[in-house]
Amino acid sequence: MARHRVCDEGDIPVGGVRAYKAGGQTVAVFHLDDGFYSTQNDCTHLFASLHKGKMVKGSQIECPHHRTRFDIRTGEVVCWANHPPGVQLLNFLRAKKALKTYPVAVDAGQVFVEA
Repeated sequence: MARHRVCDEGDIPVGGVRAYKAGGQTVAVFHLDDGFYSTQNDCTHLFASLHKGKMVKGSQIECPHHRTRFDIRTGEVVCWANHPPGVQLLNFLRAKKALKTYPVAVDAGQVFVEA
């Protein structure tokens, strides 16, 4: 893994998320109350862009398509796809899968992701 500069510290407000390229892939970078975190940007259910999702409960991201929720700090699944009714039938084909997470460092006001 290599260290990639993705943005300035002030580019993402607390509670915000943005997508950036890092190491040939797109990552989501989150700014929580306790710092910055990064995960893969694609939902592991059906690959929707998580940076278009909504932040819930302070440290979770909800996918914009089927409401799958992930813990931003660990990448773990909090709630697997549950919307619209009937999407659970797809869950037989798409088993729960955590997000990849990436180390983040802030140095002199710049945010770096190791990817």
